[in-house]
Amino acid sequence: METAPPFGLVDALPPVAMAFVFIALMSLLREPTRQSFNAIFVAGAGSAYLNGGLGAWEFVYIGAASYAAWRGLADYRWIGIAWLMHTGWDVAHHFYGRPIWFFQPTSSAGCAVTDVVLALWFFAGAPSVYDLMRRRAVA
Repeated sequence: METAPPFGLVDALPPVAMAFVFIALMSLLREPTRQSFNAIFVAGAGSAYLNGGLGAWEFVYIGAASYAAWRGLADYRWIGIAWLMHTGWDVAHHFYGRPIWFFQPTSSAGCAVTDVVLALWFFAGAPSVYDLMRRRAVA
């Protein structure tokens, strides 16, 4: 078994920036489209690791992640749970499987960082950052 490549604070900055870009783009979608799209998106994200080196567990994970995503059609917290599940799967791949991008050894660890930021936003109800800025400007 190979050791996981090192992953430091500097490595985490681009994944955090990616999460903020994703949140800004998703904030452009109005409800209920934002919720529906993100439930479908997180379900698709679960399949990113198929054939990622963890054997049959890849299919078990996809089933569980698909269930969480389906529940996310009605409740943003389930989308947050699905992203946290994906975070755990990213960590497992960083240490035991193959990275999400074969050409970037720390890509799974970076994905885990992005996914945590996204999960927090979904646990907060996935508010539009533009609506929040408008409310602050008026107040």
